[in-house]
Amino acid sequence: MGTFRDKLVAIGACDEAVKWVGERDGATAWRECPRGDWLLWHAARVGCDRRALVRAACDCAETALMYVQEGEGRPARAIAAARAWADAPSEETREAARVAARVAVRYAASLSGYAANCAACAASYAAGAASYAAGAAGYAADAAYDAADAAYDAADAAGDAARAAGYAAWAAGDAADAAGDVARADAHADCADLVRARISWADVAVAARAAARAAAA
Repeated sequence: MGTFRDKLVAIGACDEAVKWVGERDGATAWRECPRGDWLLWHAARVGCDRRALVRAACDCAETALMYVQEGEGRPARAIAAARAWADAPSEETREAARVAARVAVRYAASLSGYAANCAACAASYAAGAASYAAGAAGYAADAAYDAADAAYDAADAAGDAARAAGYAAWAAGDAADAAGDVARADAHADCADLVRARISWADVAVAARAAARAAAA
C-alpha cells in the first residue's frame, strides 16, 4: 500500500510538501497542514468535487481583495462569476466565469512593479478560481508551489485554482522581511482552515479511492 508520503510522491506533490508530511498519515496531514494551496492542490489532484474546490478557492481569493486598489472590481467579479458557476453549473455560468477570468487576467497582466504586485496577485488568483470553474486550462502539477512567481506571470495563474490559496500568504509581506515571513505563514494557515471548512479528509479519501478504482479498471 505504501505510506501517505509515498502516495504524494506518486501523484507529483512538490518536494517541500513531501518533506513536511514526513511520517504523517493522510488524515493527520490534512488536519495539520499549514498551507491552503497544498490542500487545494491535493484535493484537485485526486478528483474532489469541482464545485467544492471552486468555493474553497474563492474563499481564499477573497482574502486578497483588500490589496486591490479602490474602485477596481475585476478580481471580485471573477470570484463572483466562479461562485455563480458553483451554485448553478450551466453553460451560461461557465461562459460567464471564463469571460470574467480573462478580464481579470488582462488586468493583472497590465500591472507592473513591486507596488502593483499585490493587486496583480489578487487578480490572478481570482481569475484562477473563475478559470477553474469554467473548466479552462486546468492546472499544472507544480503550479501551486510558486505563488510568488504568479505576480510576474499572471497568465499562467489563470488556469490554476490551487494558486488561489497561495495569494494572501504571499501578499502579506516582503519575502526578505522576517515579519513578512510570519505574516505569510499566518495567511497560509488561514487559507488552510478555509479549505478544510469546505473539503474534509473524508471527501479527499473517497475521491482518491474512486480515482484508484477508475485507474485499475
